[in-house]
Amino acid sequence: MKYNSFLILFFSLSLFSQNNQLLDEVIVSETKINMPFSKKYRSIEIITESEIKESGVLNIIDLLQQYTGLDIRRRGSGGVQADLYIRGGGFDQTLLLIDGMKMDDSQTGHHTLNMLLPIAIIKRIEIIKGPAARIFGQNAFNGAINIITKSGDKTVNNRVSILLNNLSGGSFDNLSSSVSASLSNKDYSALINYSQDKSSGYRYNTDYKTDNLFIKSSLSKKNPYTSLIATLSNKKFGANGFYASPDAIDQYEETQTSLIGLYSTYNNGNLIIKPKIYWRRNQDEYIYIRNNPSVYRNLHKTNKISFETNFNYFSNLGKTSFGFDLSNVSISSNNLGEHNRFTSTVYIDHSFTLLKEKLILSPGFSISYFSDLSFHSFPGIDFGYSFNEKTSIYTNFGKTYRVPTYTDLYYSDRTTLGNADLEPESAISSEFGFKYNSKNIVFKTAVFTRKSKNIIDYVKQNEDDLWQATNIGLLKTSGLESDLIIKFKSNINLRLGYSLINDDNYISDIKFSRYSLNSLKHNFISKISFNYSKNLSQNIVFRYAERNDLTNYTIIDSNISFKPFSQDSELFLNLNNILDQYYWETNLVPMPGKNFIIGYRASL
Repeated sequence: MKYNSFLILFFSLSLFSQNNQLLDEVIVSETKINMPFSKKYRSIEIITESEIKESGVLNIIDLLQQYTGLDIRRRGSGGVQADLYIRGGGFDQTLLLIDGMKMDDSQTGHHTLNMLLPIAIIKRIEIIKGPAARIFGQNAFNGAINIITKSGDKTVNNRVSILLNNLSGGSFDNLSSSVSASLSNKDYSALINYSQDKSSGYRYNTDYKTDNLFIKSSLSKKNPYTSLIATLSNKKFGANGFYASPDAIDQYEETQTSLIGLYSTYNNGNLIIKPKIYWRRNQDEYIYIRNNPSVYRNLHKTNKISFETNFNYFSNLGKTSFGFDLSNVSISSNNLGEHNRFTSTVYIDHSFTLLKEKLILSPGFSISYFSDLSFHSFPGIDFGYSFNEKTSIYTNFGKTYRVPTYTDLYYSDRTTLGNADLEPESAISSEFGFKYNSKNIVFKTAVFTRKSKNIIDYVKQNEDDLWQATNIGLLKTSGLESDLIIKFKSNINLRLGYSLINDDNYISDIKFSRYSLNSLKHNFISKISFNYSKNLSQNIVFRYAERNDLTNYTIIDSNISFKPFSQDSELFLNLNNILDQYYWETNLVPMPGKNFIIGYRASL
């Protein structure tokens, strides 16, 4: 997609709505989250705007790596390519949303994180772990992550506010910049952000350049609240060993991902209606030998157009949530061919509140239709009980599913073969959890199981064989997650997290598995934050990871922030992989050794 046509389309739509403004999002539940699940009775993590700012990270991927139950497997640095896993599932089994709009890609889940929104424009991140298919549909197999974006700065009125979100440089010739401008009044707000990140690479053919453009126009006439969002991400990077094999050192890739969406919230007291319409496009060009594209080149273009409407109705019997989602997805590819799929989903979910609001029971189900796969239904139920304001327990059960991607079905190259006869994946998941939340101490723990059927993986019996897409049969996954947060009086905050995942594969003759048998078996995360003074702070993050088939590794990162002039300007220093560990997270791609980034942020 060309930059010019993209901008013209957005500004044409933006001018149409210039007389009004919107709140960032409408909170439709007493839990103050934008998801149709109770935070109190599910494994839900909310990363607030202040937590994002205080973390000191420069991209979403580095931020998510600090949270229990998430497994971010990076290829290279700078977030150019990474896969997102929740609770030992696959990268195709996690749904990413931006302002409630689903970012799944029909080609492959490798593109889930292509839309790498700048950290500066994120208001908060909502993470739900566990089955969510009955509300969000397929791809929410093991959970979903919803990124809520900011609107224009409401502290200014009828003037432009400019922020230098990031100007930094560091190891491997890294240069990064991010600038935002916003305009706001009582009826209308607009936010525009441009960011760029580039590096010559930490080893041969790992250079990259990423450009991001984000625009949001909002209006807040009393009813309805409406927002228009447009964003474009363009990546170009050397992919040494990223895909085919560690010996394929000259691979290269370019991706362009865009999103245009319009969404509203109409509040009529007992009834809240939230319609959305959006278009997501992705283009992926892969070259096996960077300087000789004629040897092997893939070009894939995917489009998704969706319209959905969600309803929330409040009555004496509780809250009823129901809605529908209509989508058309298509792909045009020199490798995968030309394909089109129409999908429709309807769901209903009801929350009963009993025993003076101590007990909540939420049953629900969804029905999905795929034009090439027929109908599927997916029930689920949540149960929670509060002993008091601080202590609660919960349990949930749900059926979930995922249909094969076009890569699963049709891909073919010198190392990998798809399989047009693949069946959809499905699973029955259950969870039991405990939460304690006081002013200075938060403790939460959960145990979960997932019995999966027809899991799709790429397997082979001998090292020299081709990887073949296969329904590997039955896979039972069980695990434990625990988090402890302590806020000390001496301006010190401590966060500890541990997760354990165990996979029991019922098909014993699999010798090599590319994805399913590579869970993050043990993962320990600790983060300690020091506020030495009003102007000086530091974060230290410790991560220990042990996988089923990879070497264990320990990573320590640190961020130091200093505000020498005012609270509106900041110098920062990020130290990464301080121990200079040699490690990899996926596909035997070595990660960078010790490195640093130094930078500056300010309001202009």
